[in-house]
Amino acid sequence: MGEPPRFERYTYWEKFDYWAVFWGMAIIGGSGLILWFPEFFTRFLPGWTLNLASVIHGLEAVLAVGFIFTIHLFHNNLRAEKFPMDTVMFTGYVTEEELRTERPDEYERLQREGKLKELETEPVQPGLVNAGRAYGVVVNALGLILVGLMLYALLG
Repeated sequence: MGEPPRFERYTYWEKFDYWAVFWGMAIIGGSGLILWFPEFFTRFLPGWTLNLASVIHGLEAVLAVGFIFTIHLFHNNLRAEKFPMDTVMFTGYVTEEELRTERPDEYERLQREGKLKELETEPVQPGLVNAGRAYGVVVNALGLILVGLMLYALLG
């Protein structure tokens, strides 16, 4: 409804996404270590911690896959300005217009520092973009099916 927020290098949802990975790594890594070395850990932890670690390890894996996929799907493909898909993951390039619109502070900094011209490249071949979109549609459809199955298994 109002003016969109201005971003420099990373948006708040990208930072949230990155931190979620580190939080998940600690949980899945810690529980995985307990399961990997049960003899060592049960020297000072009660035996039921192995059961707890097993449950936590499995649920964190499902949560991580489901969360990362759904948040990524929404923020990178289903936002109005990116729909139906953000092609930067296939091409590695962002247009000057996208940079100006999505990250105006970074765009202005690059202009001020005179680095914008040195980042210019040749346009990406349309065939590469179209192949990336086709691949992305298949992967996103498969991911939605898998998230649906995960929810069915967890709630059913």
